[in-house]
Amino acid sequence: MFDPQRLLGRLDELGIAHRTVEHPPVFTVEEAKTVRGDLPGHHIKNLFLRNRKEEMWLVVALEDRTIDLKRLGERLGAGKFSFGSPDRLRRHLGVEPGSVTPLAVINDPSHQVRLVLDRGLAVGDGPINAHPLVNSMTTALSLADLLRFFEATGHTPEWLDFPV
Repeated sequence: MFDPQRLLGRLDELGIAHRTVEHPPVFTVEEAKTVRGDLPGHHIKNLFLRNRKEEMWLVVALEDRTIDLKRLGERLGAGKFSFGSPDRLRRHLGVEPGSVTPLAVINDPSHQVRLVLDRGLAVGDGPINAHPLVNSMTTALSLADLLRFFEATGHTPEWLDFPV
């Protein structure tokens, strides 16, 4: 499993420009808003979900989106969603609760987690702000570079219009 330093090193290897800031650990969008200061760009929330068939999804949406899990499951053809357990999160994405991030797909080399992105992330030209595997740092990178990162990990995102 990757840790933050190894992840940031991998971004460097891929030629992906990024900027990381440290801050107190945050566990919710509301907490993140109080400590992030004046970081420009899109701020996100990330949901690690599973269905009854034990299939898993990582849903990345703009932080203020309201997400109806029932409707989301229907839209994705997944059936009923529930949140993945902390153990499942650690096993498949190598992160702790509160540190879920799109960058965690680097810890899913077997591609068991499906990636879903909010189409709103493509609006504007500011960076995407995400945790680099821990909730005490935030890393900013462009959408184009984030997509290159996904390609390097073998994860092809599905784009979805929110709210669902």
